[in-house]
This record gives sequence, C-alpha cells and structure tokens, in this order.
Amino acid sequence: MRDEMMSSRSPDRETTLHHYEEDNLERESLFLLPSDDDEAEAEAAEEEEKIRAMEMEVAADDDAPPPFSWRKLWEFMGPGFLMSVAFLDPGNLEGDIQAGAIAGYSLLWVLMWSTAMGLLIQLLSLRLGVATGRHLAEICREEYPYWATLLLWFMAELALIGADIQEVIGSAIAIKILSDDFIPLWVGVLITAFDCFIFLFLENYGVRKLEAIFAVLITTMALSFAWVFVETRPSGDQLMLGMLVPRLSSQTIQQAVGIVGCVITPHNVFLYSALVQSRQIDPKREGKVREALNYYTIESSVAVLVSFLLNLAVTTIFAKGFYGTYEAESIGLVNAGQFLQEKYGGELFPVLYIWGVGLLAAGQSSTMTGTYAGQFIMGGFLNLRMKKWLRSLITRSCAIVPTIIVAVVFNRSQSSLDSLNEWLNVVQGMQIPFAIIPLLTLVSNERIMGVFKIGTTVERMVWGIAAFVIVVNGYVMLTFFLSQFDGLLVGLAMGFVAAGYVAFLVYLIACHGSHSSPWSSNTNGFSHLES
Repeated sequence: MRDEMMSSRSPDRETTLHHYEEDNLERESLFLLPSDDDEAEAEAAEEEEKIRAMEMEVAADDDAPPPFSWRKLWEFMGPGFLMSVAFLDPGNLEGDIQAGAIAGYSLLWVLMWSTAMGLLIQLLSLRLGVATGRHLAEICREEYPYWATLLLWFMAELALIGADIQEVIGSAIAIKILSDDFIPLWVGVLITAFDCFIFLFLENYGVRKLEAIFAVLITTMALSFAWVFVETRPSGDQLMLGMLVPRLSSQTIQQAVGIVGCVITPHNVFLYSALVQSRQIDPKREGKVREALNYYTIESSVAVLVSFLLNLAVTTIFAKGFYGTYEAESIGLVNAGQFLQEKYGGELFPVLYIWGVGLLAAGQSSTMTGTYAGQFIMGGFLNLRMKKWLRSLITRSCAIVPTIIVAVVFNRSQSSLDSLNEWLNVVQGMQIPFAIIPLLTLVSNERIMGVFKIGTTVERMVWGIAAFVIVVNGYVMLTFFLSQFDGLLVGLAMGFVAAGYVAFLVYLIACHGSHSSPWSSNTNGFSHLES
C-alpha cells in the first residue's frame, strides 16, 4: 500500500522538479535578471543623469537673459536719469553758454562726441557695479594699498567739492533771479544747503520716490530750455552742420576743451556704480546679470540722449543770440538770463524767469546727486559706518562752508565768479584720471569681473579715450597754470606738485593688467577708521 502511494506521487514530484529547473534556466538564459546591487547602481546612475540634465537646463537658463519686457524695463528705469544730471549741472551749462556765444554752432560736434565718450564711461561704471555687486569706491579700497586708496579718496572728495560749489552757486544764482535780486547769493547758498535734508527725507520713502523727484526736475529743465529754444529760434541748418562737420580754430580750442572736461565728472563715475545696485540682482546668476546690463544700457542711453538734447539747446540758444556780438566775451552763468531777457523778452512769460526755473532745477538736482555721491565715496573708500544724516551732514559741510565764503567774497564781482569757475573746472579736470583709470583697470580684470570682463577691442578703445581725456586736461592745466603763476619759487613748487601728480598716474596705469592682487595684504590699514 505504501509502495503504491509512493509510486503515485513520484511522477508529480519529478514533474515539479522538472518545471523548477526549467524556470531557473529560463530566468538565467532569457531574462538575466540583475542582482539587488546592480539594480541600486542602475537607479543611482539614472537619477544622477536626470540631475545632471536638470543642472544643465538651469545653467542654460542662467546664462541666457529672459526675453525683453517693457514692464521689466520700467522697473530698471531711474538710476540712469539720476546719473544724467551730471551732464546738466550748472558747470555744464556755463560751458554751453560760453561755447555757443564764442564759437557759435561750430563746436556742436565736440559736444556730441564728448557726450558719447561720457556715456561709454558710465556704461563701464554700471557694468562694474552690476557684475560685482559692489561699487567702485569699495573695490578700490579692497584692491589698492592703504596710501593709494587715501589719495584716491582725497582726489574724489576734491572733485566733489569743486563740482558742489559750482552747483550750489548755480542754484543760488537761480534763486536770486527768481526773487528779482531780493535774495542775495549767500542766502541762496544756505537755502540750497538744506536740500540734503530733503534728500534724506525722500530717501526714507524708497529709491523710486527719489527717482520720481529727479524725473520732475529733469522735466522742468527740459520744458524751460525748450521754451527758451523756441523763443530764440536757432538755425536748423547751422545746427546740423555744426554736429556733422568738425570745425576747430585757435580761438575756440579753449571752449572745446571745456566741453570735454565738463561732460565727464569724476564723482559721478563712482556714483553710478552704486546707483545700479538699487535693484535686486544676483551677481552669481549670469542670465540675471546680463538682463540687468541690457536694461540699464537702454535706460542710460535714453537718459544721456535727453541730456545731450538739453545741452544742445542751451548751446544753440546762445550761438543764435550772442555769437559775434560784443556781449559774447563777457557772458556767463551770472548774467546769461539778463542778456536773454534784454534780447528776447518773451511774449507770454519773461525769458529771464523761464531761464531761472531751468537753472534752479539743474542746480537742485545736481546738488542732491552730489550729496548722494559723497555718501558712497566716503563710505566706500574709508569703510565708515555711521548714520546717513551724519554722513550727509559731513559731506555737505565740506562743500557748503567754502561755498558760503565764496558767495560772500564774490557776491558783487561777476568777473571773480567767472575766474573761480575756471579754477573749479581745472580742479575737476585734474581729478578725472583718478576716477577713469581705476575703473578701466578693474573692468579689464578677469579675476574681478569674471565672464563680464570687457573684450580686447573695447579695452583698447576705452584706454584710447582715457588717454585723450588725460591729454586734453593736461593741456588745460598747463596753459592755465602758466597764465596764472610766474616766479622761480612758485615754478619750483608747481614742478614738485606736477611730478607727484604724474608719478601717481604712472603708478595707477602700471597696475593695469594685473590679474593677481598684490595689494590685498595692505587693506588692513582701514581697520582703525571703522566706527
């Protein structure tokens, strides 16, 4: 019985074993299933490939800027127009007046090309600020030794004080015009001095509110000068000829040099690299940086075009009214409005007051930007940590105190004011290389700029422009000092000053092209200045 049962189960058992062996063979020969370790490795490799693909996609998105958007352009509008005030300060208007009255329409081409050079310098300044996330004064403090940084700060402050005196005097002249000479020059200086507190008040409400105020001031200037332009009706043919055909004579070379010197203002080179940081931009994301550079370039170009048209209007107004006349040699910022009033009067409103409104807008806007620039220059070079109102008070006092002295001393002497203006133009021209050369050195440095370093062609072009500006200002300084000073002792003193000036220039130029930072160990000298 037991044998029969075993014999009946044997076929089933053999069949089961047979099927099990066939199943194993099928798994091994047909499916070749991997082990658990192989499965884990394959899944990890697949996940790694997906991550790598996502990273490449994100990197591609970061490298390429987003498509153009008018709304995004509007968000970036503001800093360029605030910067363009540098092309419209009272010092520039004085240069426009004298160029038009003495040279007529013949120097409009100088105005056009010098404005283009100024725009290029400003574009490099914004490139440095956007690509690094720091402004020019900060990077100079980090890259140059302690003694060189102090000298650069001193030069920038000297240029700022010189420009501020011109701007405050221009505002005071406008206030005197609009008050029918009731408010004296020194009181107008005090009134203008309070704009720093207005500036601080507006800044507390956000940078967009401040930019809106500057837009109002620039619009006021545009309407005022356009009104006077229509009243005087300059020649359109002569205007186009003056822009397209270069003409220069020995009698007009001084005015041509003055135009070039007025357009590039040293403190605004420092200012614009800081203004562009008012928008949140991640310097580590290449696409975002390129997007910001594109929008800022458009905005800056439009702003500088507006400032060029206003300077063009002022130059042609005085070219039409006073070129070749007896008054041409004596006309200046102080009496320009009175000369316009005597010649054109005005049908609806007196031209004198229209001119005064435009001059006041130019003076007020430029003094406010001077206050702004002073904060960044002092804070960046010296790394001072203090409250805004205190820093603003210090920077304003540096310009207001000497301006009040000037206003009291020169209040009744127009020729003295014109002479002072020449001195201030020379002082600012002397400082231009100490803003341009560090800027060009830094934007050419791949260690600092990374992929946003300027190309070789652009580098050669901007260094050529810098050399031209330095030569032009050197000519102005040489002729001016030779005409003002004589005597052996004075000549020796000026020779020592000139030697030191040239030696520092040579040092700054020699630093160009250095891709390492041989100066970084010297930056600790500022630790005792921090408060």
